[in-house]
Amino acid sequence: MHRPLATGREKLLGHASMVLFAFLIAWSFSLGALAVPYIESAPLNAIRFVGATLLMGVVGTILLPGGVRLPAAPWRFLVLGSLMATYFVTMFVALKITDPISTGAVFTLGPLMATLFGYFVLRQTPSRIILISLLFAGLGSIWVIFKADIDAILAFKVGRGELIFLVGCAGHALYAPMVKRLNRGEPVLLFTFWTLAATMVWIAGYGAAEILATDWTALPPIVWWVIAYLAIFTTAGTFFLVQFASLRLPASKVLSYVYLTPVFIILQEGLLGHGWAGLPIMAGALVTVLGLLVLAFSAD
Repeated sequence: MHRPLATGREKLLGHASMVLFAFLIAWSFSLGALAVPYIESAPLNAIRFVGATLLMGVVGTILLPGGVRLPAAPWRFLVLGSLMATYFVTMFVALKITDPISTGAVFTLGPLMATLFGYFVLRQTPSRIILISLLFAGLGSIWVIFKADIDAILAFKVGRGELIFLVGCAGHALYAPMVKRLNRGEPVLLFTFWTLAATMVWIAGYGAAEILATDWTALPPIVWWVIAYLAIFTTAGTFFLVQFASLRLPASKVLSYVYLTPVFIILQEGLLGHGWAGLPIMAGALVTVLGLLVLAFSAD
């Protein structure tokens, strides 16, 4: 079942929701680093999804007329949950093999893969200007990720870790068009709750051994503060925002906003007093922003 075409106002809200998405994700990098020394990745992500699912369940019970009832064809949520769980799990595995810069570089392929999946799943054919804008925004993002170091860019090699994470990025890219494909008119809040619940089940299954081995009572307060942020804003919040935007924008435009994440990280690090990026890196960030502006105002 396909929703009717979005109005201009709905598209604007879709773009705004994805800008907020990138802003919230950017903060998770700085905050997540504070918890990493005390907890493994699988338990951290499992507990954030538990918290996000409970939060969305409470909100849905209060705001939705029928509560968080299970909609027809629950297999849809298992499919969507498996895509997102694949992304998170492969990220865990890849980061043990390769470095964050390499995974960041692989992640820039996401919007282009989303464009491809958007065509095969929804028959969304992007215009030439959209493809060019994606390319420029992606190049700007890579420039920022590699800190304007041409030698580092040229030295980049695709190894086992990069290939593993590429599979996860493909799952992440396929998620946006599949949301629109599988939605049967359910409220975004209800759809988000069941997708979160399914993702939680998949991730908990993967990390069961580490979850059981974690001494939860020994974790310092900073870990629980980070978990609270991740659960509320970068799990429940971003899942809602992506699903909201996916029902109003083409897949190519939805995922393109991940390119804003490095830009927001630069701004946040500067505002926190950790130093501002140099002019070459700022130039790459500007290219990314300009590419996304052209993309946002181009015809679907």
